[in-house]
Amino acid sequence: MQSDKAKKGPERAPHRSLLKASGYTDWEIARPWVGVVNAYNDIIPGHIHLKRITAAVKSAVYAFGGLPLEFPVIGVCDGIAMNHEGMRYSLPSRELIMDSIEVMARGHALDALVMVTNCDKIIPGMAMAAAVLNLPTVMISGGPMLAGTEGGRDTDLSNIFEAVGKEAAGMMTEEELREIEDTTCPTCGSCAGMFTANTMNCMIEALGLALPGNGTIPAVYSARDRLAKEAGRHIMMLVERNIRPLDILTDTAFDNALAVDMALGGSTNTALHLPAIAASAGLSLSLERIDEISRKTPHLCSMSPGGAYHIQDLYAAGGVQAVMARLLEGSLLDGSAITVTGHTVEVNLRTAKIKNEEVIRPLDNPYHAEGGLAVLKGNLAPEGAVVKQTAVDPAMMRHSGPARVFESEEAASKAILEGGIRKGDVVVIRYEGPKGGPGMREMLTPTSALAGMGMDRSVALITDGRFSGASRGASIGHVSPEAAAGGVIALVREGDVIEIDIPGRRLSLALSEEELAERRAEWKPLERPVNSMFLERYRSFVTSGSQGAVFRK
Repeated sequence: MQSDKAKKGPERAPHRSLLKASGYTDWEIARPWVGVVNAYNDIIPGHIHLKRITAAVKSAVYAFGGLPLEFPVIGVCDGIAMNHEGMRYSLPSRELIMDSIEVMARGHALDALVMVTNCDKIIPGMAMAAAVLNLPTVMISGGPMLAGTEGGRDTDLSNIFEAVGKEAAGMMTEEELREIEDTTCPTCGSCAGMFTANTMNCMIEALGLALPGNGTIPAVYSARDRLAKEAGRHIMMLVERNIRPLDILTDTAFDNALAVDMALGGSTNTALHLPAIAASAGLSLSLERIDEISRKTPHLCSMSPGGAYHIQDLYAAGGVQAVMARLLEGSLLDGSAITVTGHTVEVNLRTAKIKNEEVIRPLDNPYHAEGGLAVLKGNLAPEGAVVKQTAVDPAMMRHSGPARVFESEEAASKAILEGGIRKGDVVVIRYEGPKGGPGMREMLTPTSALAGMGMDRSVALITDGRFSGASRGASIGHVSPEAAAGGVIALVREGDVIEIDIPGRRLSLALSEEELAERRAEWKPLERPVNSMFLERYRSFVTSGSQGAVFRK
């Protein structure tokens, strides 16, 4: 055991003495040391209940012969950080979380890990740490929030953001806005739609790093506590059988996860996080591969924000395992991959049942023939850009219009809310990429304002930044290379014609190469100062969004 380095032999008497100062007995110290990573904090609604989940994990680890050793990690709530400088810290926190877990695990010679997580960057940060450390690991999420209700319909976080646009356009009163504010997020848990947090919790289940049920059992259900206890039990099995993350995180596992992602219509942020997890496992996951799997995987689940259903509906319909079983039927999934159950995907799926054929459509009757994401290329995005095509109005799948250029999210949001954007426009928000931001902010405010005003059916938005999983419409992000790196998006001028062809996978600026060369010769990068040593370090090391915004080696 790794922990023998810190507890075995006479020379480790000082180490044992310190552990005894923490209250541990000789027979407890002799057990495998299982780090229980608790992402609890008092701020994130998806994490507010994680003490409860962590306690359940620890009780099972202890019951099955391990010594649970709890430690914390940070987390940023993307909703609360949205549309101000706080969002610059969200994506950078992913690498910080990964590094902090490595410090704790290696600094204390831990034998295994259970990672208790729930929201956006915390999930991939933990998964990246699991791959880097390669200690037996189980991940367990806190589960999704239940949907709210307003006027007899289910609601979620996207509705309150879109309501801001409706109120600004005079389509809703301030009192009606307050009613939605008070009801749209009714419980603890990750926000109820197929946004980034829930997409990633489903991805971790599909990858095999978490137990069946991880992605969809609601936070307030007792089944979530039982799953946490199963996570504690299974980690001791993994220790005994020496099954490690790199046994699980194979090319096959990532292909499986991508197929599930496309069937669910998940967040565009998976195009950042799955490549980053793969890189941590020593693998390569390109945007081209993501698009290839999307083209052959039908969209089976119409989830909010693009559809009517919420995670609780997917849970009632059979959850991620039912989606995987349906994909396996069509040979769109490889059942041979090993998982933290100790069994293969195929064995896990023997008990999976599809309980609602409308929530999880048959393969021959999908919501869309292609999967959730599309990767666009062209002279405006030579390395690629990403759009959630299943959340785009059919009228906007092909669009050509004049560029309305903004150097920041705030400037674009102000123009939208003040009525400065017209039908047919293509809003361009640049210098918001990993380096340019820095931090590659999510932009739920401008996309939701457009949707709330009903302009998502006539206005496109492109950016070298990224979008919340709650965004919908012709919102094209991750444009690479970014403006700060001299990408063509930096050369766009007000009124230039931008051509979007999502079925054809094209994103182009209607200018000749000669004109682009002249503009490049005149171009000077926008220098956005930041009063943060942390963000300056991040800016220095981060790579392109097309590479998952990982750090260069």
